[in-house]
Amino acid sequence: MSGVVYPLLLLTLPIEAPAGAPANTPQDPELISPESVMETTLLMLGEVDQRLTVPVAVNAKGPYNFIIDTGAERTVVSRELANTLRLSSGAPVTLLSMTGRSQVDTVLVPDLMIKSIGVQHSVIAPKLEARNLGAIGLLGIDTLRDHQVTIDFDNGTMEVRPSQKSTKRRRNAPDEIVVTAKSQFGQLIVTDAYYGSTRIQVVLDTGSQVSMGNSALRKRVGRSRRAQAIELTDVTGEKATAGYTTVPNIKVGDVMFGSMPVAFADVAPFERFGLTKRPALLLGMDALRSFRRVDIDFPNRQVRFRMPKGSERRLGFGTGSLLGGGSSPGKSY
Repeated sequence: MSGVVYPLLLLTLPIEAPAGAPANTPQDPELISPESVMETTLLMLGEVDQRLTVPVAVNAKGPYNFIIDTGAERTVVSRELANTLRLSSGAPVTLLSMTGRSQVDTVLVPDLMIKSIGVQHSVIAPKLEARNLGAIGLLGIDTLRDHQVTIDFDNGTMEVRPSQKSTKRRRNAPDEIVVTAKSQFGQLIVTDAYYGSTRIQVVLDTGSQVSMGNSALRKRVGRSRRAQAIELTDVTGEKATAGYTTVPNIKVGDVMFGSMPVAFADVAPFERFGLTKRPALLLGMDALRSFRRVDIDFPNRQVRFRMPKGSERRLGFGTGSLLGGGSSPGKSY
């Protein structure tokens, strides 16, 4: 029996276990502890996965390090953690990931608490393999919608905290740029964005390691910019192919990106947001890492970018690890 559609808009690059790592995490809850779940997952991921996490308690156990995914509508737990904590099964649901729809199992989480917030709530969470999630769990919009997410790249930390009502009296820091977004399905979409003179829609997606563009944007960019074919794996383990290249002169609010790496593919989130005909971009962590700090305030529909020291509101990107002598596609990064 299938449930309602619970879209999950997350993309990860394939993660390979290092030599000597166990092929699979034990599934028998009698044979596995929360600590060994963490150790095994971290061993599988190695040091190549640089996504930031926040501590989360589940049923008063933990804390466990969850990824924050501002592109996912639902909070997700790994199958390994669900088995370890003996979470009760829920009804299967149809999940929308980067590669399309698939039916997945769910679990009931009666007590989930972000440590920095301290508020407990219950969720019905899809459960997926930790290997494909890239972590023990993932926090989606259902958990984040009333809060502010702060990503501090200078210190390598991520934090969730209560949002405060925005006031006109608040002064922005000299190196801070504030961009206003609209909310759709809980996600923030920036409409004040351009490629050259073409307006584009930009979705902030901290769950994606790479920025993704749709065919409408690819058409505007033109075929003269040669793209490299890469293989990407989503949270369900399904694979997709994308054309990876650099795109100049993308402007988000007052921030001009000199050259941004973008993977082009008509992945399912664009259809979900109604962005198949208009040029659109999922702004991933590769782009966000160019800032010192990013504050995503959901209730106030604002994004605050703290610019790099010495910058003049223009960011120059390298070509990224997938191009120009980086690791080959299909391997972990």
